[in-house]
Amino acid sequence: MLPIIETIPLRQMASGDILNLQVYKFINLKSIGDHPGKKVYIQSNLHGSEISGNAVIYQLIEFLSNINDDNLWGEIWLVPLCNPMGVNERAQHFSPGRFCVYEGKDWNRIFWDFAKENYDLLAFAQSQLDFDLDTVRKNYLAEIKSGFLQKSSKINSQAGLPFTEIFRYQLQSLCLDADYVIDLHSANNQGLDYVYYFPNREDAAKNFLLDYGILLDEYDGDAFDEAFIKPWLALESAFASLGKNVRFDVEAWTLELGSGMQIKADSVNKGVLGIKNYLVQKGVLQIPDLIIPESKSEEMLFVSSSKRKKYCATVGGMIKSRVKLGTVVKAGDWLYEIITFNKEGKIPRIINICAESDGLVYDLSINEAVNQGEFVLGLLEL
Repeated sequence: MLPIIETIPLRQMASGDILNLQVYKFINLKSIGDHPGKKVYIQSNLHGSEISGNAVIYQLIEFLSNINDDNLWGEIWLVPLCNPMGVNERAQHFSPGRFCVYEGKDWNRIFWDFAKENYDLLAFAQSQLDFDLDTVRKNYLAEIKSGFLQKSSKINSQAGLPFTEIFRYQLQSLCLDADYVIDLHSANNQGLDYVYYFPNREDAAKNFLLDYGILLDEYDGDAFDEAFIKPWLALESAFASLGKNVRFDVEAWTLELGSGMQIKADSVNKGVLGIKNYLVQKGVLQIPDLIIPESKSEEMLFVSSSKRKKYCATVGGMIKSRVKLGTVVKAGDWLYEIITFNKEGKIPRIINICAESDGLVYDLSINEAVNQGEFVLGLLEL
């Protein structure tokens, strides 16, 4: 099965060079019509140093290129290197790429959220009570697209827009009508492999076959996955307030695979396997002999995002040693020790830091030289 490859101009630089997005579209044309299949949108490298997802998408392109049309029901859009600005950013050997340095904004906190518009959602829900879910979805998507068009049309105005806004509209235009969105990230530091998921989607999260899942019970809606799904979650809540419980088959996921600036084979393999399994479970991939391992649902650990706790250096110095990634600790257990120097004519000291609560170490800083107040490790409180 050959993809349709579309190259989309994104930004002209002062040098005259053009930065582009490239989209690989795998589409079974038979699934477009009165009973269409699902649309899956998968992107990687929104943060510049988080490159593992590009290897995942490469393997997915290779895999999908070798299946038959009938093995796919619907369409899968793949966008590697979705943020060329962030990918190309360098500070000597270090690749940051987390922020738009010109505007000082996190690349994954800039996206347009229809749920934040001045829209009477309750009135819309009331008007849809007698319709089936497919009809409601079509009607609501039309409202979202209308709102998006009004905002994005400013790209072509004489006044222009800041690049973060141009970027968000270009990227979101590709997935606005998707059923499932998968955003591939890595830890900005050194991290475990896990999936971020949203309320009422826990069972589907198990399909990614990862050991850990973090429920986004606290979010502002400006991240890519949040901006996509938040309007649908809001509509589900509006229906619930009217006494009708519904759940749309619309899902958004962020897979965190490995560490920044590295492509770890194990993390990539987990990502590819999990996405394949997810697509099979959703009926998008229809390959009877595709070997899928037994579900890890009984083993998967779920934690709320509000239980994430950052440990920041209490003094400036050098981290001499610390617990390993994936360590489970109890309150009072040792976490790390730091050598702190001084300019007071005194001998340097070693300070030991202990856990304030039970938890799982899921994130470690790359830099082991820290100023006071800088990140050392992240704990999921259990």
